[in-house]
Amino acid sequence: MYLTPEEIKTHLYNGVVDEISRDDATILKTAIAAAISEARGYLTAYDLTAIFAQEADERNPILLLYIKDITVWRFIQLANPAVDMQLRQDRYEKAVKWLEKVQSGSDT
Repeated sequence: MYLTPEEIKTHLYNGVVDEISRDDATILKTAIAAAISEARGYLTAYDLTAIFAQEADERNPILLLYIKDITVWRFIQLANPAVDMQLRQDRYEKAVKWLEKVQSGSDT
């Protein structure tokens, strides 16, 4: 798995994840899947199978960071206890802008 739910703790506290998900692990997994799918749409010029088969230290740290940002943005739409929504939106938009640059070939 390219990104695990446990790795989201770098972006959201476990208590926040628990509050939003209400102990339904599929909610965060769905947000991760949606974020990866969104990122894949921008990266079609690359070997997507190879990129998303990577795990742990093999992964590009910037791509991983931005996929986490997109995941969190998708996930917190359910609720916003103790989450700075503007920060999360800004980080989501930054992730999308970077993916657009990669897609156009101007930032690889």
